[in-house]
Parts: sequence; structure tokens; C-alpha cells
Amino acid sequence: MISRYIEQANFEDTGFSYTLSLISGKYKMVILYCLAEFAPVRFNQLRRYLKNVSDKTLSANLKELEADELICRTEYPQIPPKVEYTLTERGVSLMAVLDQLCTWGETNRR
Repeated sequence: MISRYIEQANFEDTGFSYTLSLISGKYKMVILYCLAEFAPVRFNQLRRYLKNVSDKTLSANLKELEADELICRTEYPQIPPKVEYTLTERGVSLMAVLDQLCTWGETNRR
């Protein structure tokens, strides 16, 4: 199955490459899982869940996930400011793929 991706002239033009670009990095998949389990989630909740992530890194990852339309950022007009993150329909559809990765990892863990 993977051979059809390799046979194409340019790996960057494959669906496999596109999917990897959406979830690449140390924190994106963990953020998506956190939102799938606990949505809606606020910034500080994510920071506590991810433990050693810096505010700058978490913020950058959230912005990328939002730009890729995998998560939705909802800002409430109040003081102090309140912002919540949830998965979009597109993000929910990606969770089936990530669940399969998790299942494979559980089956093949050594």
C-alpha cells in the first residue's frame, strides 16, 4: 500500500505527506487527543496536560492546528479573558487515524 505513495513522482504531493504535515511535531497529536477527551479545553489546562511545553510552543502549535482547521478557538468577551479550544469536524475525522496509530502501538509495544 505504501508503495503507491513512493511510486508517485513527488512525495510532497501525496496524501500521506499532507497528513504527516498536519500532525508533525512533538505536541500536535497530544493536543488533538487532549481535545478529543476533554473538550472544551482552556490554554492552561493544555499546558498542565503537556507539562514541560513552553507557552510560546503551545501557542504556536495551537495556531497551526487552527490554521489547518483541525481545532476551533473560541474567545469569550469577559475579564479575565477566557479562551477555549475544541476539535472541528475535520479534527474529529482525523482522530480515527490517530486511534489506529494508538491501537498499533498497543499491539506492538515491546
